[in-house]
Amino acid sequence: MHRAAILALSTALATGLCFAPIAANAQPAAKAAPAAAYKAPRTSFGQPDLMGFWSNSTLTPINRPAKLGTQATYSEADVKKMEQAVVQEVEEGNAPTDPNAPAEAPKVDPAKVRPEFAAAGGDVGGYNRGWLDPGSHVMRVGGEPRTSILTTPNGQFPPRKAGAPAQPGFGGGGGRNSFDNPESRSLGERCIIGFGRNGGPPMLANGFYNNNYQILQTPDSVVIDVEMNHDLRVIRLNAKHRTDGVRPYFGDSIGHWEGDTLVVETTNLPRSQNFAGSWENLTITERFTRTAKDRVRYSFTVSDPTIWEKPWGGEYEFAPLGGVIYEYACHEGNYALPGILGGARAEEKEKAATAAGGAKAGGAE
Repeated sequence: MHRAAILALSTALATGLCFAPIAANAQPAAKAAPAAAYKAPRTSFGQPDLMGFWSNSTLTPINRPAKLGTQATYSEADVKKMEQAVVQEVEEGNAPTDPNAPAEAPKVDPAKVRPEFAAAGGDVGGYNRGWLDPGSHVMRVGGEPRTSILTTPNGQFPPRKAGAPAQPGFGGGGGRNSFDNPESRSLGERCIIGFGRNGGPPMLANGFYNNNYQILQTPDSVVIDVEMNHDLRVIRLNAKHRTDGVRPYFGDSIGHWEGDTLVVETTNLPRSQNFAGSWENLTITERFTRTAKDRVRYSFTVSDPTIWEKPWGGEYEFAPLGGVIYEYACHEGNYALPGILGGARAEEKEKAATAAGGAKAGGAE
């Protein structure tokens, strides 16, 4: 039945190159109705209907800005100021480029722009505003404008226990001096799974682009199509966790319904998809609840007794995408990876030639 669910989803999706939507359309600012006041519609087989195209793009960061301390919500005045700044960003980004501007992009002052825009620093690799979808609205949960996705008291990851295992790297490789072969590069760079945690669990926006999803339901499976990057996450309903020790990408997700809420427990995440340094003994429990026609409440709880003293987590609300998602097509025209490896081989030859020349000169003396 899982295969049938995936095939049904595949035929429902159009095929094409994916571009990020304009950020101003990514996250409607409408306040959600109280969960108790809304009854989710049912599918033809009786489940609460979560199906549709959704986005979790938002201005609200995963971790609360340190200066806000324990302040869990923004004032409406702060919300208006932050969201108006995005309108200005979009207007400036859509303005015609001066044909007489210097070829070299101006350097940016990180203190004056959002981190996701300052990351490239004006260097090659920086995207124009129209290609980015970092969110245009503060995340509201039950109508409250949140300062962080995490719901810990200070909005930060909790401290690790003394003697907790060392934190492994995320993404299956990558970084400096990892150019020996394709397998040493990151999973996202190799187009195997998306970078960041869009696919989850937990499912978190990457602050860059393609923070979009399609949810499809069948009587015994829920399939989430993750735009970043062409990932299909299959949640088996009313099943048991595997016991063969295999750790598939996105882990082993088992779901069941508690009233109108889909509860998903995931174990067996691979090391390459560790979350905050936890993977081997990690359990993530997610809850999906349709709270309004245009909102799906999402919460997650993280548990690993070898890493943290007690479970912790976060929450947000999905909003309608206002369109459909297309195939990410990560491999199409992607010449970065062969360029990286080819450059490393050329550098090795140069170093070998230099070493050989130095040895020859030393022997002549």
